[in-house]
Amino acid sequence: MSSRLTAEFLGTGVLVFGGYGAAIFSAKVVASNTMNMGIGFLGVALAFSLTVLAMVYAVGHISGGHFNPAVTLGAALAGRVEWKAVPAYMVTQVVGASAAGLVLFAIASGKHGFDPVSSGYADRSPDGYSMLAALLAEIILTAVFLYVILGSTGERAPRGFAGISIGLTLTLIHLVSIPITKTSVNPALSPGVAWFAGPDALGLVWRFIAAPLIGSAIAGMTYPLLFASPLIDAALQAGEGKPNPTLTQDATKAEAIAGNGAK
Repeated sequence: MSSRLTAEFLGTGVLVFGGYGAAIFSAKVVASNTMNMGIGFLGVALAFSLTVLAMVYAVGHISGGHFNPAVTLGAALAGRVEWKAVPAYMVTQVVGASAAGLVLFAIASGKHGFDPVSSGYADRSPDGYSMLAALLAEIILTAVFLYVILGSTGERAPRGFAGISIGLTLTLIHLVSIPITKTSVNPALSPGVAWFAGPDALGLVWRFIAAPLIGSAIAGMTYPLLFASPLIDAALQAGEGKPNPTLTQDATKAEAIAGNGAK
């Protein structure tokens, strides 16, 4: 379990550092006081997706590559992850996000006039959307994200492409929701940086914890009902090829084999 938690800590930390780092440092870069050389919404969306893509392939084979309490909850509800691992995964993800948030805050504070509230830390709607709109967007987009993850990592999915589909989906999610909520769909990311934005930001974080968890629960409970195919699953299990690893099932089996071999 320790290797899985280390992978989740690293993956979540890199996700926060890469994604929020792009938003804080690079989204708007004014050259010569006239021209914006920043990466904008598209660049930030790509930054989040590229970090997920990289870390899924880097450590996903160890922990399943969740980096997100909503993914962990949805996967557990869908029967992809053992429930006993859920609390440790979630705590580790929040700690990893907070550690990365601290590093970002330390770097960003080195620039004169840095304001964490206006620089991407605070969870406020950039375009003035209501709380209800923000909650609805986070619930729906997190559910979509989970459907893609569960589908891409299922035994019937093509092998080796899950990271690509997950990363591209995260790009789309950010392009849709950055103007609405600055995008969370991850209950670890928002508190990970909101610690450093003052009490007002922390007072708003609950919606970015509750809404993604609701969305992931919807997807996790409905995916097996909507897309289960007992005949195909039975054929895959009886076939000659090995089933495609799904989330942390592969890591769990590997740990069991390693433990038995060490005895």
